[in-house]
Amino acid sequence: MSTRPGAAQPAEAFPDGLLRLQHDWTRTYNRLAYRPAAGAAELRADLFALTVRIDSHPHWRTAGWSREGRTLLWKAAQEGPGGVREVSVRWVGGEFVVTEPERGSDE
Repeated sequence: MSTRPGAAQPAEAFPDGLLRLQHDWTRTYNRLAYRPAAGAAELRADLFALTVRIDSHPHWRTAGWSREGRTLLWKAAQEGPGGVREVSVRWVGGEFVVTEPERGSDE
């Protein structure tokens, strides 16, 4: 397994509980991205709580927390088994546009 910056790490490099938290974070982010008429405040609060749980997970005590580590977790949670991909939110023509993530050839 490579540890160079930007190198992909297999999902197995992270504990299942941490991957589940990242999956939950991405699902919550995706729901919020569609700008729900109701429940946005609760979704933002859920994102905050999930971020705290991810960043304070015991895994980081041994692996060492870093922005790179968080990015690798994010990638592993998208690309690993049961992966959840983040939607893309862009500002286009004076409004936010949400697009679904591209699906891989194996999906």
